[in-house]
Amino acid sequence: MAQAGWSHYEHQADVGIRAFGPTLEETLVQAAVGLTAVVTDPESVVPRDPVPVEVSAPDPEFLLVEWLDALVYEMATRSMLFGAFEVSLTEGGLAATAWGEPVERARHEPAVEVKGATLTDLRVVRQEDGTWTAQCVVDV
Repeated sequence: MAQAGWSHYEHQADVGIRAFGPTLEETLVQAAVGLTAVVTDPESVVPRDPVPVEVSAPDPEFLLVEWLDALVYEMATRSMLFGAFEVSLTEGGLAATAWGEPVERARHEPAVEVKGATLTDLRVVRQEDGTWTAQCVVDV
């Protein structure tokens, strides 16, 4: 089975997130972990409280943006950080659960606040070997 993961890349004053995995679902999970890592170390987040997330989009690229934006919204309105994710594709979107906990500033030491995902560098591609790569820039 192919490896999954994520990385950040610099983009002017913002941060790029690049994720990869053996399936689109796993790639979207990795993008979410990368989003959390913009704010704090994902390993520091205790995945104890589940939050359901559903989004729809016309294609995988917009699905990535809608997914990350939904997580940004949930983090902001619930004052939470998420450390674990489960994603299932649905017809026209995804249904997911994000597990996390309330932000503890002393422990999580949030570096920045993510304002949202952008269309900059937006790309979701299935590679020749069947693995997926997804990327976009998030506004911080």
